[in-house]
Amino acid sequence: MTGYNSNGDVATSNGNHNNNSNGTNGNSNGHSKPVEYTAQELHTDNNNRIQCSLSPEEVRALRVLNEDTYPYEVIQEIADFIVKRAGIRPKIGIICGSGLGSLADIIQDAKVFEYEKIPNFPVSTVEGHAGKLVVGTLEGANVMAMQGRFHFYEGYPLAKCSMPVRVMKLCGVEYLFATNAAGGINPKFNVGDIMLMHDHVNMLGFAGNSPLQGPNDPRFGPRFPALVNSYNRDLINKAIEIGKTMGIESNIHVGVYSCLGGPTYETIAELKALRMMGVDAVGMSTVHEVITARHCDMKVFAFSLITNKCPIEYSDKKDEEANHEEVMAVAKNRQKACCELVSRLICEIQKGS
Repeated sequence: MTGYNSNGDVATSNGNHNNNSNGTNGNSNGHSKPVEYTAQELHTDNNNRIQCSLSPEEVRALRVLNEDTYPYEVIQEIADFIVKRAGIRPKIGIICGSGLGSLADIIQDAKVFEYEKIPNFPVSTVEGHAGKLVVGTLEGANVMAMQGRFHFYEGYPLAKCSMPVRVMKLCGVEYLFATNAAGGINPKFNVGDIMLMHDHVNMLGFAGNSPLQGPNDPRFGPRFPALVNSYNRDLINKAIEIGKTMGIESNIHVGVYSCLGGPTYETIAELKALRMMGVDAVGMSTVHEVITARHCDMKVFAFSLITNKCPIEYSDKKDEEANHEEVMAVAKNRQKACCELVSRLICEIQKGS
């Protein structure tokens, strides 16, 4: 029977294996963090009960990492870990989209947590997502920012992709700022434009996938949350006014976003169908995060940086095909404008608090 050993030691034929000499199961800070497991033989006693060499802490960590959903108590532990070490309770949470990690770089008095060092936290695997959580201040507000999100196509279930939003909630976050890089379907959009999201089409939900699947914990929110007003109208209006003062009003639009599963970019037929449904921009994230945020009564502001124009007519031109390098390049060129928009909007929130 196959078991696991967090040290990566190979079991001998009689079931004995080498233990970590420091007694911490490979975790020097004493916290249960995600660990890598290697196959190892488990043996049974005379009553056919499994004799497992894993410690209770290792068994619990392995179970949590393989579950589709995180129980409230585990999320509370993650939140307590972050708040205790950061020394503050953040009011605003930011999720940085592909190539937009510089949003976290402008945070002052920053405490940086690598995902792999946060107990029971997933790890981002996509280029342009640094895999760091940054906690500090911005425009006088306590904030926390994710430099790297988790995607459905990475193999994570949606509940795990959006689990950090619940961590934010239990850390004290009231506002979620979610950003992403997206393809522009609306023909009026140009590369480098910013689309403020006022609604979404949840294509993954059409297929029966939801971050809220499974038993509902009322400590987070109701069983059947309404999503009619998911995106805060006041924040959208303030962002439009900020865009005018920045001189980029012609580059700011308000529109509808849709999330597909990825990692493939869309076919022409899919893009045409989305446009017929009223979708203005398409990506591979954000919607399940927004659903989770609204479930726990957080105010949401979200925008898409248009990093490519989606073709809706058939063509043999290779330069019309979307690619990740183009996405990253456009995001890098528009980082300054995106950072200023976010900073000014946070300043407006602080003025009103």
